[in-house]
Amino acid sequence: MSDLGNVGLYFHVPFCLRRCPYCDFYSTTRLEDRNAYARALCRVVESAPLEGKQAVTVYFGGGTPSLLGTELLPVLEAVRKKLPLAADAEITLEANPGAVTEEELTLLRQGGFNRISLGLQAAEKTDLQTLGRIHTAEEGARAVALCRKAGFENLSVDIMLATPGQTVEKAIALAAWAADLGPEHLSAYLLKIEDGTPFARQEVVRRCPDGDEAAEIYLAVSRLLREKGYEHYEISNFARPGFQSRHNTLYWQLDEYLGIGPSAHSLLGGRRFWFPRDLDAFLTAEDPWSLPVDDGPGGGWEEMVMLALRLARGLDLAAARQLDASRTAALEARARGMVAVGLARRQGKRLSLTEEGFLLSNEIITRLIQ
Repeated sequence: MSDLGNVGLYFHVPFCLRRCPYCDFYSTTRLEDRNAYARALCRVVESAPLEGKQAVTVYFGGGTPSLLGTELLPVLEAVRKKLPLAADAEITLEANPGAVTEEELTLLRQGGFNRISLGLQAAEKTDLQTLGRIHTAEEGARAVALCRKAGFENLSVDIMLATPGQTVEKAIALAAWAADLGPEHLSAYLLKIEDGTPFARQEVVRRCPDGDEAAEIYLAVSRLLREKGYEHYEISNFARPGFQSRHNTLYWQLDEYLGIGPSAHSLLGGRRFWFPRDLDAFLTAEDPWSLPVDDGPGGGWEEMVMLALRLARGLDLAAARQLDASRTAALEARARGMVAVGLARRQGKRLSLTEEGFLLSNEIITRLIQ
């Protein structure tokens, strides 16, 4: 095992009961294709380029992966047959409260899944309706209880911030409600209006908090979650000690991962590539591994800086110097002014952003790597 390279596996499951108006992930409501899709995933795993690897994380995202129910178990078994699975592998299933049952959760837990990520997003009825969610707050809390009853001891929940009509007080109440459900991990995402979504066409941004209000919401929620014992370890993610998302950390650390399914991206062997957003092509291709589109080399200096500065622990400057000493020196010089105004901090060989810096991360990182 020690001679094998570590890799994370991501499976994109593109099925939803209904598309949320803010979402631009690849998804479909063609639920009649679910079983065929699960079989296709098994076939693709069998021929995946994973020789010499062991899987340390497996993540089923979407879409709504829980809509496949126990059809996910053969896919996980195909992974086990293809390559070694680390003894402590983190195996995550994304789920929506309106698409889980106690029986299925119990079978999935017994079959090897050990982490659930629940998309709660909001708690008030009107907010849930605005976001296109099909569950109530009570059903969200019930889903948490069902996960616990099924034996899941690693639970993550998602909430959304700066949504239409949200105030600081409402955001604090939402975060407190979610934290009091007792999850080990909590993601709090600032709503971003993506081009081409219903929210963009409806100009929902006019009903959302402005930049200053969104910043106040973000900082207030961050403060509350820290007070409740969560470590703010990444721009949008909080965790109790020992429960950081190991799979997502692979992305931020530029470790290797292989994505399978329409729209899934990969970083493997120093190259980035992705499957086209085409369910039919994925289901019918004689050679599924002829589908991915090459996206060039991955793991360079700019990627290291951009991803590392999303994390509270920040950028290892010594590692950055090894990749490009002159650009790192220029970055350090530019960072001094940001440290002086409280947007970044320098601690030994590491440079990181403060919570105020997280709010301006895109602008700061662009300036640092110019």
